[in-house]
Amino acid sequence: MKTKYITTGILLVILSACEGFLDVVPETVVTSTNFFQSQEEFEQAVGGIYAPLQDLYEQDWILTEMRSDNTYFIYDVANRGSKPEEDPATFLVENNNRNVEDKWSDNYLIISRANQVLAAIDGVSFDQAARDNLTGQVYFLRALAYFDLVKNYGGVPLFLEPATSYEGTFLARSTISEVYDQIIADATAAAGLLPAKADQSPGRATEGAAHTLLGDVYLSLKRWADAENALKPVLNMGYDLLPDYADIFRPNNEGNDEMIFEVGYLAGTSQPLGSEFPYRFLPVLSDPSVITGVSPASQNDNGAFNTPTPDLLQAYEDTVKDQRYAASIGFYSGGSPLVGVTYDHTPYIKKYQHPHVRYNDTDQNWPVYRYAEVLLLLAESLNEQGKSPEALPYLNQVRIRAGLNGIMAAGQSELRSLILNERRIELAFENKRWHDLIRADLAISVMNAFGAEVKANPQNYYYAPGNAAFPASFEVTENQLMYPIPITEIIINPALEQNPGY
Repeated sequence: MKTKYITTGILLVILSACEGFLDVVPETVVTSTNFFQSQEEFEQAVGGIYAPLQDLYEQDWILTEMRSDNTYFIYDVANRGSKPEEDPATFLVENNNRNVEDKWSDNYLIISRANQVLAAIDGVSFDQAARDNLTGQVYFLRALAYFDLVKNYGGVPLFLEPATSYEGTFLARSTISEVYDQIIADATAAAGLLPAKADQSPGRATEGAAHTLLGDVYLSLKRWADAENALKPVLNMGYDLLPDYADIFRPNNEGNDEMIFEVGYLAGTSQPLGSEFPYRFLPVLSDPSVITGVSPASQNDNGAFNTPTPDLLQAYEDTVKDQRYAASIGFYSGGSPLVGVTYDHTPYIKKYQHPHVRYNDTDQNWPVYRYAEVLLLLAESLNEQGKSPEALPYLNQVRIRAGLNGIMAAGQSELRSLILNERRIELAFENKRWHDLIRADLAISVMNAFGAEVKANPQNYYYAPGNAAFPASFEVTENQLMYPIPITEIIINPALEQNPGY
């Protein structure tokens, strides 16, 4: 111990005497000042901005799809370590929920990296077309991150350039309006800079992706005419519906004509780049290979989440004609390693179950925007402007591809419900339903009614006999339309104010 104090004292003397020496950055260290020197380095940096999307979408379903009446979880009475994943579904989220913290951190990591690139890219000379492409991607990714933040937390700190001091890392929350203004500015800039899909590298943002994001943003703000203007150009950008719904999601069909933007994963590498979420959407099984066909396998203890609800199954208009039913949902019957649970035609998400080689390591990408959604967003924007006859053909394109009959006529109110339900089915398990309910001003009423069903019939919602939802569950109010600001952020930044109710 004495030696430790002597060594520490000597070190302090050396450091105080050599303060100037410490300002010299070793030649082997990469910094923002010595890295951004060429087109190739900017391409690497922009690739790094995409990277956090993998973590974000590995768990985004917890705070979106499971927050809605589309999916629930199979209750594991013997393992309560999964409660932070269950709480968003039962509206019992606390301000230290790890998933809420991770979403915040992942989005700000994207924003931080985007700001570093934007601050440097105009200071280096290289091909203008490449510069525009890279800059457009950065604006798109920053807009996407801020859109995710504002939808889930409300007004958030608005960082638009790299922090250059410790104090600069602490900002108060901007207003919701200010955040949306910046999202629109970024997405608009991206749309003017990005190339068409045919001229873009696979997996990167395109002109069509920026227009789709912009249309989605305008719909969230109920600026229907602006949404129409943003979305209509996408109709002429070379996208199309695939004849077979199941083909959209196959890993060997990535970048297909319907996919506008997706988060890419890569299995079989020495790095954790593969996707694990398909295993989380299975029932917990001693040997998941009975569904996946992949051996050797071990018990998927992190499974039994995002389980389709009886409510969603009943929302399908025709489970025989509608090809989306068989493509999206599978069923399993058999024994279970969970206490008190036996699987009896228990549904699971089939949409993301595809052949792969190694247990818990797949090439399954996550769809963020598809052409079918553009058609439904456009139909919604037109209907809300009183243009119901003009909206119908876009809705019917989606229905007819699915194997259903087109709708011949509908008034505005009826068509509004039809579009909402079509989005529920077409985009099931793509993290859209919760925010659709919020936009439609239905989240509180729908989720309170859903919660009443869960409490009244717990075995229908995957609780073993003798178990049920906590009594305080599903007391849904206006406060639950936003998640809490992570308490860890408030502790280090007292300028942040917590959302009401947390």
